[in-house]
Amino acid sequence: MKTNKQYLKWCARQSKGIRIVKESTNLQKAYLKKSTEALRSMQVNAKEGINDWVISTSYYAKYFAIYALLSRLGIKCEIHDCTIAIFGYLFADKLPSFLEGLQQAKEDRVEAQYYTTSISIDSQKIVSETKEFVLKIEEIIDNLNPQMISDIKSKLKKLVQ
Repeated sequence: MKTNKQYLKWCARQSKGIRIVKESTNLQKAYLKKSTEALRSMQVNAKEGINDWVISTSYYAKYFAIYALLSRLGIKCEIHDCTIAIFGYLFADKLPSFLEGLQQAKEDRVEAQYYTTSISIDSQKIVSETKEFVLKIEEIIDNLNPQMISDIKSKLKKLVQ
């Protein structure tokens, strides 16, 4: 996964790439709800031993939590790799293992959804790590203040302009 500045600039040039938009607590709440629903689905699938969907719903629970955070910040991006790269650029210094976990979850989801190989997983570990990830993102959202939001948007604006 590319998280370098050139890649982010490329993302900003794409029609569905990085955009600075109005901050939205409504979208933030909606995406956190989607994240929570993905968590619930992941737990049901884990209980039933449906590993492909444990993997997929784990990724989407994480992705929707990130999208909620970006919505709260006033950042929009409809390209998954670019969204992950933005998260990495803005938060990797604070959450390096979470960035790695998100990148791995995306790779695992692609493998599970698009290929027919059987995947052996520790579903309880995935459930636990996914819950931890989503809770940490919710904590970041809860701790945001107007100055932090302004600083983060300024950092991104400097990069993509």
